[in-house]
Amino acid sequence: MSVITTLTAGQFREVVTTYAELLRSHKDVINRLNVYPVPDGDTGTNMTLTIESVVSEIATLSSEPTLDEVCKAVAHGSLMGARGNSGVILSQLLRGLVEKFKGAEEISAEILAAGLTNADLLARQAVARPIEGTILSVARAAAVGASSSKSSLDACVHASRYAAAAALAYTPEQLPVLKQAGVVDSGGTGLLLLIDALCHVVTGDALPQAPELDSIHVVATESSAPHGEGNIADLRYEVMYLLDADDKKIPAFKEVWKGIGDSIVIVGGDGLYNCHIHTDDIGASIEAALDAGRPRDIRVTDLLEEAVEEKWVREATADLDDEGGEAHEGPVPRTAVVAVVVGDGVGRIFRSLGVWTLVKGGQSMNPSTAELVAAVKDSGAEQVILLPNNKNIRPVAEQVANLIDLPVGVVPTNSIVEGFAALLAYDPDASAEENQVAMAASAAHVIAAEITQAVRDTETDAGLVKVGDWIGLNAKGVVSIADSISLAASGLFEKLVTAEHELITIIEGEGASAANTRRIKESLAEVYPDIEVEVHHGGQPLYPYLFGIE
Repeated sequence: MSVITTLTAGQFREVVTTYAELLRSHKDVINRLNVYPVPDGDTGTNMTLTIESVVSEIATLSSEPTLDEVCKAVAHGSLMGARGNSGVILSQLLRGLVEKFKGAEEISAEILAAGLTNADLLARQAVARPIEGTILSVARAAAVGASSSKSSLDACVHASRYAAAAALAYTPEQLPVLKQAGVVDSGGTGLLLLIDALCHVVTGDALPQAPELDSIHVVATESSAPHGEGNIADLRYEVMYLLDADDKKIPAFKEVWKGIGDSIVIVGGDGLYNCHIHTDDIGASIEAALDAGRPRDIRVTDLLEEAVEEKWVREATADLDDEGGEAHEGPVPRTAVVAVVVGDGVGRIFRSLGVWTLVKGGQSMNPSTAELVAAVKDSGAEQVILLPNNKNIRPVAEQVANLIDLPVGVVPTNSIVEGFAALLAYDPDASAEENQVAMAASAAHVIAAEITQAVRDTETDAGLVKVGDWIGLNAKGVVSIADSISLAASGLFEKLVTAEHELITIIEGEGASAANTRRIKESLAEVYPDIEVEVHHGGQPLYPYLFGIE
């Protein structure tokens, strides 16, 4: 292949699609490297989803688009499709890059260097507190390298790659958490693949092959010290949404966010922004948007549990599609129920209780507002009841009624067992308003509780929790701590069950066993002989047992 001297619109489109292929092939590797800002194993996934949105936008262009058309598709596709901290930063890097290409017929070395420099500048402006040793360091090095060698396009891309690779190798020296884990930065690894794609198209360099996943060893460590401006790893939730707002209101909006979280990235312009924050206050992070404009496509993720549940969602998608995702056959009820569920067994139980449409999602893999709107519309019903079944999904579900032209009632269920209880009062022939009142009252009669295993040391009202302990939780937090599931359950029931209770529902998830279920039932029969016990298989991740006490 001969070396090219300028990039045409078609060749730049090839760079983007090649980059997408590289991210797809390296996605799992990048996920494995992800230990900062939160070790949730999703950087590769988020960068890939972001670039997939760009590829989809480019696919709508003609066979011979202009460079301006390709640039517009890259900018818009990346803004609309950005996911997670790394995806939003990548979006801004891409937008900054193509901003300097507009108006040009082809991309020279000088224009490419200007684009990379602009990308670096805009990405740092979008991040509230830039941290070195991240994707930002690699982006700056790529820009500096390109600017140092603008004599030819091939010299430019090679100098950029050399500098970016060196910066990536140095990231463990800049971020202690990377050095402790024995890895380089995951976002920087993903960005270097963009320069690899440039080198391939410009000079014919071979594309890098993803290393075997087993060859990547990450030393698991507990974060004990702040990273830069505050301990980002201690913030529990990731909140993202698109924000329609007056550009003049964004600086004030950003200042409000600085007071309630970190890992803040806000990208966009001309009235539309993609906003990302890590925070402990979900409500405040969404309410801040209402002062600036109109938030939409809200996504809330529990960062502590994201990695485990993400794996479950990927593996369970096919099974859940068999159980749900499409409406029941037969006549559509006057009021249909759309429910968010986690676990194939849970889906079957909800179907048996009359749910018309199931939406995949849970504690961390939250469905977007758009997905819930689509499920409501696709139900075909005149009216709809929506069961979010998770406190993280409730704010998203409550947006749906304002975005669709039919009566939608949201029953504020915070758990699967509350969803079960709500469905006991469901009447398909009643209106959404009538069902909402009756189902909410039914759900309120249930005390939801669960058993899970601690993934970090922490101090709670119930005492000190160590990694590996089994803990019993209710809506207020940790209630019991033990070295076995059955003892944690016994401690939970001791604090929550009273003489007024008549029924305990047990939902088995991943990690449950016949022996533990038997021990729990025997303990209940001994201590609470008058309480009826029901056992169902739910298949939910993270929580071996969910309990409903009513």
